[in-house]
Amino acid sequence: MPVLRAFARPLLASVFAVQGGASLLHPERVAARAAPIVAPIAEHVPAVPADAEQAVRINGAVQLAGATLLALGRIPRLSALVIAGTLVPTTLAGHRFWEVDDPQERAQDRIHFLKNLAILGGLLLAAADTAGAPSLAWRGRHAAHQARREVARTRRTARVAAQAGVRAGRVSARRRGR
Repeated sequence: MPVLRAFARPLLASVFAVQGGASLLHPERVAARAAPIVAPIAEHVPAVPADAEQAVRINGAVQLAGATLLALGRIPRLSALVIAGTLVPTTLAGHRFWEVDDPQERAQDRIHFLKNLAILGGLLLAAADTAGAPSLAWRGRHAAHQARREVARTRRTARVAAQAGVRAGRVSARRRGR
């Protein structure tokens, strides 16, 4: 499986490295399509600039950085999750097939929209991939289970020791009573 990850992560990251770099260097190419999505997001999220070109540039930088980290296998789960977070507004801004009148263009946008959904699924799988190591949830459940077992073992040991003490006390009392 490690060999598979070594090939799969850079493949998954490649499109985001290329597109992120292009958006970072030339945001004007997609800013017009992004504007209808940027404005509502900027109203609700103060960190997002209202200027579409600036938002596209930031999105591109995040995609490029996340793709680089994912391809190199550095914090891959977080990188995949961050890229997935940038893919949602990118897809909604760039492939609004339901608003296109031309049937051929609509079909192309639908294909790109569905392709992005498939890539989103891959990113979510990459974000959930623990590379064979137990997840934090499993570790927490395992630690709780181990703690319950230790408590039960300590109770049994204490009960046996108490019973042994009671017996020893009875024997000692009988000897003193003679």
